[in-house]
Amino acid sequence: MANTPKILAFAGSTRIGSYNKQLVQIAANGARAAGAEVTYVDLRDLPMPIFDEDLEKAEGMPENAQKFKNLLLQHDGLLIASPEYNSSITAVLKNAIDWASRPAPGEGMLAAYIGKVASIMSASPGGLGGLRGLVHVRAILENIKVIVLPDQVAVPKAYEVFNPDGTMKDPKQQESIQQLGANVANVLAKLKA
Repeated sequence: MANTPKILAFAGSTRIGSYNKQLVQIAANGARAAGAEVTYVDLRDLPMPIFDEDLEKAEGMPENAQKFKNLLLQHDGLLIASPEYNSSITAVLKNAIDWASRPAPGEGMLAAYIGKVASIMSASPGGLGGLRGLVHVRAILENIKVIVLPDQVAVPKAYEVFNPDGTMKDPKQQESIQQLGANVANVLAKLKA
């Protein structure tokens, strides 16, 4: 269907066994169940140099940064799971956001972000579940004109909440993460109606 919401899901981690990669996949399943088309991308597969305007001027946007930006441009919504590093956003997530914010010739500012609808979440071994980092993720996204939905989930003690198949041991917790994905799908469906 032409009006099917398209959602891009990713985690702000490159670690192979990342709890946040598992978390965002659960949210993605919730979005799919609500009727959205979801694409998952692993930032580990798109390594990008640290944003550097001199590099951009000399060589243009790096290939993987352009691939990531193209994915953003092709989707209406975002599901982002962000680990918390030292009470803030991860470097890999901030760097990807920064590269994709750069305008191409003839393109408006923040074309990859304006009007996107997002849900954010985190999982952490710590007791707050990455909650402090989500404050920064929300602030960054809102400042680049992403509509960040109010509900968010921070999962503490992440080392003990997942089953080997990637689902969560607590069905209510699993449902709350799936609902984040469904929320984005439902809001987008209303906006596209």
